[in-house]
Amino acid sequence: MSDEQIAGALSDGDGFGPWFENYDTQGFHDELIDSQGQPRPGGELLVEKLNSLGRDELIHRQQAAERLLFRLGITFNVYGESEGTEKIFPFDLVPRIIHSREWERLERGLQQRINALNQFIDDIYHDQHIVRDGVLPMEILASASSYRKVCRGLEPPRGIWCHITGTDLVRGGDGQIYVLEDNLRVPSGVSYVLQNRMAMKRSFPQIFSASRVRPVDDYPSHLLATLQHLAPDAVDQPTVVLLTPGAFNSAYYEHSFLAQQMGVELVEGRDLVVRDGYVCMRTTAGYVRVDVIYRRIDDDFIDPLTFRPDSLLGVPGLIDVYRSGRVALANAPGTGVADDKVIYAYVEKMIRYYLSEDPIIPNVPTYVCFDDSERQYVLEHLDELVVKAANEAGGYGMLIGPHATQQQRDEFAALIRNNPRNYIAQPTLSLSRVPTIVGGRLEGRHVDFRPYILYGEDIYVLPGGLTRVALRKGSLVVNSSQGGGSKDTWVIASEQEHYDN
Repeated sequence: MSDEQIAGALSDGDGFGPWFENYDTQGFHDELIDSQGQPRPGGELLVEKLNSLGRDELIHRQQAAERLLFRLGITFNVYGESEGTEKIFPFDLVPRIIHSREWERLERGLQQRINALNQFIDDIYHDQHIVRDGVLPMEILASASSYRKVCRGLEPPRGIWCHITGTDLVRGGDGQIYVLEDNLRVPSGVSYVLQNRMAMKRSFPQIFSASRVRPVDDYPSHLLATLQHLAPDAVDQPTVVLLTPGAFNSAYYEHSFLAQQMGVELVEGRDLVVRDGYVCMRTTAGYVRVDVIYRRIDDDFIDPLTFRPDSLLGVPGLIDVYRSGRVALANAPGTGVADDKVIYAYVEKMIRYYLSEDPIIPNVPTYVCFDDSERQYVLEHLDELVVKAANEAGGYGMLIGPHATQQQRDEFAALIRNNPRNYIAQPTLSLSRVPTIVGGRLEGRHVDFRPYILYGEDIYVLPGGLTRVALRKGSLVVNSSQGGGSKDTWVIASEQEHYDN
């Protein structure tokens, strides 16, 4: 049935009961349905399509998409689980929709933020003007566990430190989108974006062109171009590899998928060796020089001669070759300092300091426990706040005050007093929701959003991203390791932009 036939069937009263007839936003900001029960701009055709489907048909398409993703092996690994490490990443068929007008603002805001963060990283590994001028306290930088003193004076190719970034965004109850955190080390999840889109196009093959959904499937070509841009000047046809910790890493599926999509070699540390001042890859035909390494290994493990000497995952001597300019690394070592949640609290100041601009996308209001007055406020309002450790991820090291017990709040109060530098606190946001298939009906579930930004010849923002959904009713934790799943994200094109066919 075409989209025109769907609309006709609806107008004629022929078809099945609408899925949204009793859908309740419950006072939350819903990404698809407004407070009057009407589709938001760009979502009209999707709502019509869903309402044209009977209960059995939509569930059948959901199950077919799940089977497809299962056959493709779209998994993640969970450490420490006795029943096995590999799990299928849950997927929900109802997409999130972002209108072109809102996307244009988000795109500009993300480009602005990455520009400022790149200048910040370069500054703190050189002259540290931002510290000398009193914008960032020296104590914060000096105590950042992800600040790498060995990176002082490094000159990354083209002056770019953060080549691949996944910035986590949330929408509050006020409708405003905020930056929740930055991920500049080895951000993961983009493979789910690409495979979710493929599953959606098979489930609703006719709706993409009619809805003017912008494509995401050219991300691997943009990523490859970004990596090739970093190659030494004298190299015309650079050899690019993707360095993985191996099959037991939580994102190994993504590593192999991206390498295959880019047409580059997937390598482990044992496949690379430093020879005559260059990084070389072992092949059946001998050693081949490597020019660019997209590394999916944290700083600590990439070179046992520079960082952790007990690492078996990295390449001995790699940093010396990098320092000499004979190989490029993406992301550059040392970028993880910007992932520190305490340093995150200063990014709005960074934007004003380096760019002389107001931030386009604001941070979530944040209390830094290092500050005496702010720490006192946090300790007095733990039942209202979300508390986060500076360098934890995946939903760990976090207290959601309103949902915590008094004992849990007391334990976090002791942690904060013992090590105030390690904690920030934020108000509990009323996260936006998206309709989600639950038990044969649609219910709202909370979501966040991770767009992906590439910094090569210019700063490119993928028109889409990973919408993570908290599948447990009422939960605000969207991480896959904590029971979350994902949705496709549709950015609606303007009249001048290219869209999916």
